Amino acid sequence: MNTHPRNAGTGLKPEWFEDIAVNRTASERRAASLATRRTVKKEYQAAWLVKAITCIDLTTLAGDDTEGRVKRLCAKARRPIRDDILEALGLADEGITTGAICVYPTMVPHAVKALQGSNIPVASVATGFPAGLTPLPQKLAEIRYAVDQGAREIDIVITREHVLTQNWKALFDEISAMREACGDAHMKAILATGDLNTLRNVYRASMVAMQAGADFIKTSTGKEDVNATIPVSLTMVRALRDFGALSGQIVGFKPAGGMKTAKDAMLWLILMKEELGLPWLQPDLFRLGASSMLADIERQLEHYVTGRYAASNRHPLA
Repeated sequence: MNTHPRNAGTGLKPEWFEDIAVNRTASERRAASLATRRTVKKEYQAAWLVKAITCIDLTTLAGDDTEGRVKRLCAKARRPIRDDILEALGLADEGITTGAICVYPTMVPHAVKALQGSNIPVASVATGFPAGLTPLPQKLAEIRYAVDQGAREIDIVITREHVLTQNWKALFDEISAMREACGDAHMKAILATGDLNTLRNVYRASMVAMQAGADFIKTSTGKEDVNATIPVSLTMVRALRDFGALSGQIVGFKPAGGMKTAKDAMLWLILMKEELGLPWLQPDLFRLGASSMLADIERQLEHYVTGRYAASNRHPLA
């Protein structure tokens, strides 16, 4: 899925972010306008929803995950839309799949086996997810384990303390070590933005993660009290845009946590198109970390082709 050059990082450059201020009121006003200033209807909405499916990291991160659950999730990733709906949309031969499967490290072998013959990458959380408070050697060992098991993408979590205490060198060094441990696997840096207190901290953490070589920056683990929000996402994508202008390098974005509906998917797609443009509507630069969202998108697509809403049990997640 990833076709762009890896982010090589830049070295720690505090002058790129230390003096940046973020106007929360203006950010919230801009975020609120996205849902009211742009509408996508009928066949265009259907097309956007199919696009959203191709950008979903279909995820299970539960304490009771099993091989069977992961296999069902992988089957859904291979065929995320029912055949009759695909036929009605004229997409039966397009090979529509989700962007990736995201699981815990011990579930990676099951996912890799279930996805053999497809081009769907397996992403694994690591580094003491979700708290990220295990010692660094264990974090790096967990990354290497997941990569050795076949994960092609690693979703790491940062130590929030480094952001809250403004210890940018410690944060940079930690993420750099994680990036090295990932080897050829793409690294998504989870900032756990709900724990960072201010949008200014979100901007700074985003910039440090990219300077340290993150291929994606990601909002949340999905386990915080507050997960992905539009104001936070707006702050992160503008940091991403600034980093690109300063470094000449391209970095992807992944909101995750709390997104459950097709309407949510549309809102984040609009954000990406308006702030970054069409290249960031592709799965190599944009992912949606979600699970239940897919069922609602499929339900909306059935409504488009039949004119009727189906019961939710007609669209089981996996």
